[in-house]
Amino acid sequence: MNTSSDLPSVLVVDDSAFFRRLVSEVVAGSGEFRVIGSAADGVDALEKVHALQPDLITMDLQMPGLGGLDAIGYIMSEAPRPIVVVSAHAGHGSAGSIRALELGAVELVPKEDSQGGRLSSLRIAPRLLEALRAAAAADVRRLPVLARPRSSGAFASTRPAGTARRILAIAASTGGPRALAELVPALPTGLEASVLIVQHMPPGFTRSLAERLNGLSALRVVEAEEGMEVQADTAYLAPGDYHMRLVPAGGGLRLALDQEAPVWGVRPAADRLFHSVAQRVGASAVGVVLTGLGRDGAAGLRAIHDAGGVGIAQDRGTSTIYGMPGAALEAGGADLVLPLGAIADQAGSLLRELPRR
Repeated sequence: MNTSSDLPSVLVVDDSAFFRRLVSEVVAGSGEFRVIGSAADGVDALEKVHALQPDLITMDLQMPGLGGLDAIGYIMSEAPRPIVVVSAHAGHGSAGSIRALELGAVELVPKEDSQGGRLSSLRIAPRLLEALRAAAAADVRRLPVLARPRSSGAFASTRPAGTARRILAIAASTGGPRALAELVPALPTGLEASVLIVQHMPPGFTRSLAERLNGLSALRVVEAEEGMEVQADTAYLAPGDYHMRLVPAGGGLRLALDQEAPVWGVRPAADRLFHSVAQRVGASAVGVVLTGLGRDGAAGLRAIHDAGGVGIAQDRGTSTIYGMPGAALEAGGADLVLPLGAIADQAGSLLRELPRR
């Protein structure tokens, strides 16, 4: 039987005494984790990381003095360990959260509920504990010291590139925003292909992620909206809390969004997207399953493979968590297992060879 000292330890970092107490109550009452200490700013956090050696950290971003982003950078370079960002999703808070995930934080918990109100311990507990479980399974030692997204050196085109004739479908979860910041900017244009992305992420943050990727990429990257026509040289990111599917529209394709039941406990779910891609474009698709906890995308990647498309899984060595890619390989949908840095070039080569739909 585990004693309290055997449980993973958590350092709680937030300049708000209210949120320090709220997060600490959830962690201490979980029976799965224990609070080893708390800090009110980045400098205090760095000192306590070295003094207390916590297994996990929850980190606010907006703090006086040394803020959360700088603290994350120092921690990941000096004493890497899984960090869960607990942050506001409005305005600058959302953009800062995306940057935090690129720097090495592995999960994200909003400070507001879906109506924009301040969270109570009852409301925050499920998402926070889910994030801590995923963080505890992450191996951040595999990550480079700093995220240096690959950039094509070109600005995203605002000119419509025509109807997509090929599809690249991507699934990602824990560690995904960092992986996407390397993969998406490296994808080539001019292949009559559209990119469809499912990243498990709370509502309120996916628009900022799309904007961040758009600023790095030659592809145009947008948060998906209901009924959008699927165009070439454009990447569409499923909005938080909505499944995204590919559906026919005359001679082309469009996107459909819905809030049907979660799949594998998540919404959006990659399996919903991948199955629709397999059904609509079949042999004109490449599916990619990136880092993440669980098995979302495994059955869908197999469906793409069985429809004549090609499946790619990220390898264990470059995955923050190998759960989703490992499940995809086990399910038989992965034709190739590649390190993150090799996926863009290989996907581009495959898209050039695939038949047009």
